[in-house]
Amino acid sequence: MSLPRLALAVVVALTSLAGLGGASLAAPSPDDDLGRYGLDGVSREIDPKKKPSCPDLDFVTYRGTSIPYDKPAKTYVGFAPRLAAFEEVARRVAVEVYGRAPRRLRHLGVYNCRRIGGYPNLLSEHGLMNGIDVAGFELPALKKGEKAPADLPKRLRRAFTVTVKDHWSATGAVGSVHSRFLHRLTEELVARPDIFRVMLGPAYPGHKDHFHFDCAPYRLIDL
Repeated sequence: MSLPRLALAVVVALTSLAGLGGASLAAPSPDDDLGRYGLDGVSREIDPKKKPSCPDLDFVTYRGTSIPYDKPAKTYVGFAPRLAAFEEVARRVAVEVYGRAPRRLRHLGVYNCRRIGGYPNLLSEHGLMNGIDVAGFELPALKKGEKAPADLPKRLRRAFTVTVKDHWSATGAVGSVHSRFLHRLTEELVARPDIFRVMLGPAYPGHKDHFHFDCAPYRLIDL
């Protein structure tokens, strides 16, 4: 079974997953954490003709650590620290680009007991509470004393929302700043294999309006 186009062509196989056998393989880097995650031993293979059955796992109701989420998320306990680390990256990049941190993260869900679209024999990481779909961020107005970057348009000194759908490829004085934030965020995350292993975005089919991040037992990046 062939995989969709890989924008960065990075795939690291950790376990034998049906449907990934034809992908290009590479050894994990010394800084990668592949092989040291609580769900690596859980099989993702399911009967393609039956309704998916998701395992019982320890979970938390996660609401965000340094960035509040717009709605609570049922999250595998081992995935929550990854989300917290992701939020710290998002905060740092937002301060760099906008002069302040997001006040809220918008997501499309973590838990959803289903198979991977197009791969009927594989359980989605959402079925393991091990993946999140990030739609965007809400930022507050600049507060007194917060220093805005010199090139920040005046419109972006007020409160606003930046989304993958509207701003990944945006142009213009305002849109290009949002696009820079989203691209800088993903660049930082790609450089941090200790946070997410799989990162999908607008370049991947079905992901025009969100980023999908998870910790499957392989590395796949297509943004």
